[in-house]
Amino acid sequence: MQIGVFAKTFPGSEPADVLAAVRDAGFAVTQFNLACASLPSMPNAVPGDTIRSIAAASDTSGVTLVALSGTYNMAHPDKAVRDDGLRRLAVVIEAAADLSVPLVTLCTGTRNANDQWAYHPDNANPSAWADMAAEMEKALELAERHGVDLGIEPEQANIVTSAADAVRLIAEMSSKRLRIVLDPANLFEQANAEDARAIVADAIERTAGHVAMAHAKDRFADGRFATAGRGVVDFADFVVRLKASGFDGPLVTHGLLAEEAPGVARFLKGLV
Repeated sequence: MQIGVFAKTFPGSEPADVLAAVRDAGFAVTQFNLACASLPSMPNAVPGDTIRSIAAASDTSGVTLVALSGTYNMAHPDKAVRDDGLRRLAVVIEAAADLSVPLVTLCTGTRNANDQWAYHPDNANPSAWADMAAEMEKALELAERHGVDLGIEPEQANIVTSAADAVRLIAEMSSKRLRIVLDPANLFEQANAEDARAIVADAIERTAGHVAMAHAKDRFADGRFATAGRGVVDFADFVVRLKASGFDGPLVTHGLLAEEAPGVARFLKGLV
């Protein structure tokens, strides 16, 4: 199991500087974002020079890019907005293929038109799932074409809220290219340590064999997000159960300050 961090944890828009900071904080792998290469996260195009600079930075730093962010609101109520997001996703997927990055991470979206990570009551409407699923089919066509996997993450505010939802979507899509990003802190909103442990354990059991990457973010009992190791998530149990399920991929932390990163790297390395 490799320990990694979101590249955006560190300031800067030059790949060499950002990946050097990732390495110096103690991480071997990263989930990269094109904002770390002087581009929008979802750009209209990725110049060849940018691809080369990212690849060179990865080689020089020794930090492997295990995922690339490709999030847009796949359930936005305006189809024109979804169409634009899909067009940009195609750019990100092609960039991932050029960089030999195996996974592009997605957002299954929300009916909230202003924030793709914010809840909306219409998320439970079957039409929201249908719109998201239609987007996913198109995204998977792109992924198949370029030999890249797509990662969906259960999020309380999105259409796919649970491990069961994620497995359902994979079954509906019938594509080996659709994988799961499992973040224990996104599987519940408020819970004590005992309940959180049970929720996370159930999710690992349900998603076994489908998880491409795990995230390491935490929550306090009152629902506020926390740096890994400071909340109610039992990360020692999380890691043990992931290993028992056959997972041996990257464990990537986020939701932390740059100055906290070395301590979190040591904490996670101590668990794996």
